[in-house]
Amino acid sequence: MSFTRGFRRRDRGPRDARLPPGQYDVGSDWPVLTAEPTPRLATDTWTFTVEGLVEQHKTWTWDEMHALPPSTFQGDIHCVTTWSKLGVSFGGVSVDTLLALARPLPSATHVLAVGHTGYTTNLPLADVTDGKAWVVWSYDGRPLPVEHGGPARLLVPHLYFWKSAKWVAGLQLLDHDEPGFWEQNGYHDRGDPWLEQRYQGD
Repeated sequence: MSFTRGFRRRDRGPRDARLPPGQYDVGSDWPVLTAEPTPRLATDTWTFTVEGLVEQHKTWTWDEMHALPPSTFQGDIHCVTTWSKLGVSFGGVSVDTLLALARPLPSATHVLAVGHTGYTTNLPLADVTDGKAWVVWSYDGRPLPVEHGGPARLLVPHLYFWKSAKWVAGLQLLDHDEPGFWEQNGYHDRGDPWLEQRYQGD
């Protein structure tokens, strides 16, 4: 993983109750952390696919995704490297909307999020349903910057941010847990910030 601008801890007075254990408020900064080279993806060829254990495999183009009912997230995000950003706003489409169109089979229990770069991360199906996850393409009302996963990334804000796969290409629905990139390299299988599930064994 590479670390660039803004990755510096600062004391900012009394602790905010929105901060999970071991986290600090990064303030106006948003560190750029990447596990792979930053791709340049054109929206005229971009696609997102839901496949695997679904009644109907679905693929959307950029325009087709934007034609779906919009959804926003306003809240906080938390990185395993201990920074948190409070009061953020993302816009896109709810994963619930996408799954409703693909119709998961009863045997589906997990998803593997896959990036256009080949990056993967695993999640229980329950962690991306019932209003817990989005595919987002805007941040604070502007297009999501490429260094932060633009044109679109997965957003799963109640888990550490490595679960919010940058440059997301789709979700594979599975009947088992299949560890992704960081999970195979020592990170916790789930990554709940409030339980400090940073690494295997936490």
